Amino acid sequence: MTIQLLLLLALISTVLGGYSPSSSADESGSTNSIGGSKCDKNPLSELTFQLSGSSLHWPCESTKNIYVQSGRYVPRNVIVTRAQLQKDAAFVALPRYKQGVPFTLGKVNLKKGECLTKIAPYPCWAIQEEGNCQALQSVVDIAVDQNGLLWALDVGIVNTLEQPIRRCGPKIVAINTANNKVVKSIDLSDLVTSESRLQFIVVDYSKDNKPFVYVADAGARSILVYDITGNKSYRIVLPKATAPTTDVLYVALTSKPDGTSTLFFSYLSSSRLYSIKGEYLRVGQGAGSIIDVGPKPYGKQAVLLGADGGTSLFFRYKGENDIYLWDSETCFKAANLQEVQRGGDCRLSTQVLPGHKRFMWALESNFHDFISDRTGCNGASIVLHPVVKECDD
Repeated sequence: MTIQLLLLLALISTVLGGYSPSSSADESGSTNSIGGSKCDKNPLSELTFQLSGSSLHWPCESTKNIYVQSGRYVPRNVIVTRAQLQKDAAFVALPRYKQGVPFTLGKVNLKKGECLTKIAPYPCWAIQEEGNCQALQSVVDIAVDQNGLLWALDVGIVNTLEQPIRRCGPKIVAINTANNKVVKSIDLSDLVTSESRLQFIVVDYSKDNKPFVYVADAGARSILVYDITGNKSYRIVLPKATAPTTDVLYVALTSKPDGTSTLFFSYLSSSRLYSIKGEYLRVGQGAGSIIDVGPKPYGKQAVLLGADGGTSLFFRYKGENDIYLWDSETCFKAANLQEVQRGGDCRLSTQVLPGHKRFMWALESNFHDFISDRTGCNGASIVLHPVVKECDD
């Protein structure tokens, strides 16, 4: 099977596939919540933001025209797949799945009532140059940590849905969001194999406040661990039983008030959920440390959408858009899953994340139309909005 087909199948699987968390908090220390105490007939429309490849921020019109004429900007080929919220801003990943994506990491200002917002390159245009290995090539996931550092996972491969081209090796780039400066770049070339497909990134801090980065490597059935302070790295190879097929390796990190962290993970094709404590990941101990949390409810393939910063995780089932919450302090079974949002028909959630205005937020898109070129000239339909539980009709 060709690398192009493998990447295409992985991409398709990756995206298609009243709440009060116990310990998550925004910048003011307040907990994040699901909109509406019980249900809400009018889900916070003023806090619903539409993102579009045809609504980008350009330094001037002539620059935009140059990009269009040279084929470096094709609006319908731009899509947002991951986000991180910080105060009244959203950082977004725009992977270069197709030709014509002018930048791969962006920033959006979230102003109440301004539904269609412009995406600006972050932190600047210079770092977005395709083919320059000092710049970002294709960012597939991002994480903003407790100290305001943005960690971007750059796979180095562009045009993934057309004719994949490896521009550069995979890397992680850390940007200080306080001054918009790049503070670290980590080359992952020595950690990957020919089978590697890097998909997601999370950041963890030890109890003595040292940062660690975990990367899901679905193709090599591994979790990559990088000790930032110690400048050390590990590859945790997962048991074969965890991966019926190496399609999509979802990961999400929970944290207890005492600082104990746990990484939950599962392949889309797997019928079970697994976990490993951060204390074992941080020393490269995989053998004997992985816990089988239990079977996925109803035997369905589940998409792990994210965590709340505390002990709760969010799921949806493959091909469905109802969002469920599970408190990881309880048994993993259907009775302990709480429906927190009923989905629509047009878009599927790719992520649930904490942040702005003390809400939990959902990022949704019609990625299934995007990959089959059915989005029209304006491109994919992408929406970022608070997770809201609506009343039944």
